[in-house]
Amino acid sequence: MSSTAAHAPLAIDARAVRRIYKSKPKPVVALDGVDLQVEPGELFGLLGPNGAGKTTLIKILTTLLLPTSGSASVFGFDVARQTRELRRIMNIVSGGEQSGYGLLQVREQLWMFSQFYGLGVREGWRRVDGLIDVVGLEEQRLQKVSTLSTGQRQKLNLARGLLNDPWILFLDEPTLGLDVSAARSVRELVEEWQQTVPGRTILLTSHYMAEVEQLCDRIAIVDHGRILASGTPAELKRRVQAESIFRLEVDRLDGGTQMLARLPGVLSAVLPSASDLDHAADRQTVLIKLTLEQDAALSGVVAALGAAGSSIVSLQKSEPSLEDVFVELVGRGFGESEGDGEGPRDRLDPPAGGQPADDSYVSAEPVETAHK
Repeated sequence: MSSTAAHAPLAIDARAVRRIYKSKPKPVVALDGVDLQVEPGELFGLLGPNGAGKTTLIKILTTLLLPTSGSASVFGFDVARQTRELRRIMNIVSGGEQSGYGLLQVREQLWMFSQFYGLGVREGWRRVDGLIDVVGLEEQRLQKVSTLSTGQRQKLNLARGLLNDPWILFLDEPTLGLDVSAARSVRELVEEWQQTVPGRTILLTSHYMAEVEQLCDRIAIVDHGRILASGTPAELKRRVQAESIFRLEVDRLDGGTQMLARLPGVLSAVLPSASDLDHAADRQTVLIKLTLEQDAALSGVVAALGAAGSSIVSLQKSEPSLEDVFVELVGRGFGESEGDGEGPRDRLDPPAGGQPADDSYVSAEPVETAHK
């Protein structure tokens, strides 16, 4: 893919997207006016509980489902009117997917998909063998897919998703059900692929806070079909902690914490409770929890401690977590989800029962390779 020009379209541009499913006793609103813009080259994360609307949004962006209202485009291709063009430049990998045939060998499975994607025979084999090496399945290349471990199968799924060299890759819970080692391996492969060519874009959905924070340039928090907030991890954290909190350790503190509490910009200076201290009885230093209006006030604290003859042993800033942000915005943690608003449709398959509010499932034609 060529480098992104200044006038290039957004990688994702969704405007007021709504998706309503017909259901009893009342319709289910899976998406409720979603606005989302992702720049080319971004690794963008959607963070939310089951039923939040993440998978429904991915279905719409990958042309598997039409929006009830609103509009969406991917690299300038309209998801409703330009499905063939869009499918040539995108691909999707889901956690726990069982695509293909277990009786085929790894190499045969990937070559089969290369033909689905419209690659020539020679080019197909070239990409198959290259991706087998990239994802670390060299020793399993002639092994039957049915005998692969869960982690190996997900590496195979990732290789399948990269066969058509997509401009944008949609990852829906890609490390779901993987052990720590396998999940780390998948994350490393994703990062390496995205960074190899400028402009490659990834939309990642996940329940895992640490995974999203590690990988994503920007994050949107989704709940009940709405985007509640978006920004970089640091920007989102600042939403729930306007003040700056530091854990300060000094060798001595003449005058007590009151001396620090009176300084400009200091909101509070207190000694931590005994339960917050490690080996409190053996401690030869003084620990202080400082709350400041902003980081700039720290210089006055350092100067005052120096004038009082105190030496700083350690200084650590306390940061809120993404989970703190999530709880602040939606009022509950992931473990307190109110149920699966998307129900059986919270997977990348058409629903087995029930119908959308309109006939809007798009036929799943094979993804074709982009001619670059």
